[in-house]
Amino acid sequence: MISRIWHGYTRPGNADAYEALLRDEVITGIESRSIDGFHEIQVFRRDVGDEVEFITIIFWDSLDSVRAVAGPNYETAVIPEDRRKYLKRFDPKAVHFEVVSTQRPVS
Repeated sequence: MISRIWHGYTRPGNADAYEALLRDEVITGIESRSIDGFHEIQVFRRDVGDEVEFITIIFWDSLDSVRAVAGPNYETAVIPEDRRKYLKRFDPKAVHFEVVSTQRPVS
């Protein structure tokens, strides 16, 4: 399994709108496409001084699954122009890690 990790930063006044956009457009859009190899998306948010940091982590079967969606330059962050207005700054590239261990509580 592969995790795709990306960071974006908003001004505090844009944070709620950006979070809503992530939830209502980005996550819903990914889920509605039934993309082969997609497992899960997680969004994290925290206040950091005069910014609000967002981290998205998307879990995929493989780098081939990522490439099928993001293309050959799969590390390049995909930020449509209409979404950039919410962001103060962002990482131009996503990073990808192989998930080597996951521990869940035994029930």
